[in-house]
Amino acid sequence: MSAAEACAALGISTATLYAYVSRGLLESRPGPDHRSRVYLRQDVERLGQRKRAGRGAARGAAQSLDRGLPVMETRISLIRPDSPYYRGRSAVEMVRAGATLEDAARLLWDCGDAEPFAAEVEAWPARVAAVASDATLPPIERAMAAIPLLAPDQRHSLSAAPAIKRSVAALLLRQNAALLVAGQPDARPVHALLADAWRPGDAGFADLVCAALVLCADHELNVSAFAARVVASTGAHLHATVCAGLAALSGPRHGGATARAHALIREACDAPSPAAFVAERWQRGDDLPGFHHVLYPDGDPRAAEVLAMLRARHADDARMQQLEVFLAAAAETSGRHPNIDGMLAAICFVHGLPATPALCMFAAGRLAGWLAHALEQQDLGMLIRPRAHYTGVAPE
Repeated sequence: MSAAEACAALGISTATLYAYVSRGLLESRPGPDHRSRVYLRQDVERLGQRKRAGRGAARGAAQSLDRGLPVMETRISLIRPDSPYYRGRSAVEMVRAGATLEDAARLLWDCGDAEPFAAEVEAWPARVAAVASDATLPPIERAMAAIPLLAPDQRHSLSAAPAIKRSVAALLLRQNAALLVAGQPDARPVHALLADAWRPGDAGFADLVCAALVLCADHELNVSAFAARVVASTGAHLHATVCAGLAALSGPRHGGATARAHALIREACDAPSPAAFVAERWQRGDDLPGFHHVLYPDGDPRAAEVLAMLRARHADDARMQQLEVFLAAAAETSGRHPNIDGMLAAICFVHGLPATPALCMFAAGRLAGWLAHALEQQDLGMLIRPRAHYTGVAPE
């Protein structure tokens, strides 16, 4: 839609339209003549629906379901422009200090002086072994199939004792990582287990995986974390809450973002002109997966940290140079910065890996956050049961 059409549809001035764009409520793109701007019709229509809904509690509740107003309290994580914060500590600063996913988990789970990772890790039980080692299965589906089968062997799965619950969570963190790469669980740090499965002996790559896991560990009430909290609120064991998170992540609009970002990077870098490829895509209204985050309008700090690490380690690599050309073209055309999904895909592209490890890094890291939310919700002892606003056919 043109600016005039968008203003007319919303009943606003041009100045207000520009303000909506700057606040991330609307998206603009170059018009056919490259001087004007056009606006995505779906954004304009969605914003118009919100305006027509009126004010009040019902409107606020409806908008809260799509990154709107906060709907519940948490002590786990806080999103700020410079970094997500885990119980008051910057995730970006934790990466720079050399923290591992296990360090982040201890913090997110509020372990204090307790060590949840002290227990021994055993081999897969017989009922799980065939599924856990089946490399032909997609990673998320393999984990979702195996984790429920692990619960019967965990006699403390419904224990309310904080130390026991955190020990179960630590075991699940390691088991999930092993399932994602069709390996055996062991006592190695999760980043080492994953990195050795994809690029054995590459210490620099392992450092990048470690950083990615910490940066992905939690992100407030994202879709998968909320799903885990809802299940946890019923009193279900931690294995069930983990499966809820994995199920939500399996959707193309959540975990699928890494695969789309990887495809975009590969296609742009294979094109004769990455700049022309990106410009044509952007002008016809196609999205740029792996770019922009509504909660970080000035750029995703998690992605910036990963990109800085890639540049420090691979500045002279041909693939990194291809990636730089692509990123510059995307910034020039769209004005957008990469997000964490895009940088997980970039790690894979620079190291000659397919898209799958990007999703696995996300799932392995975010599991720590799902478990933190499950533990917090169970401590609250409150069932999550919102009400719906019925808009169907009225009864006679």
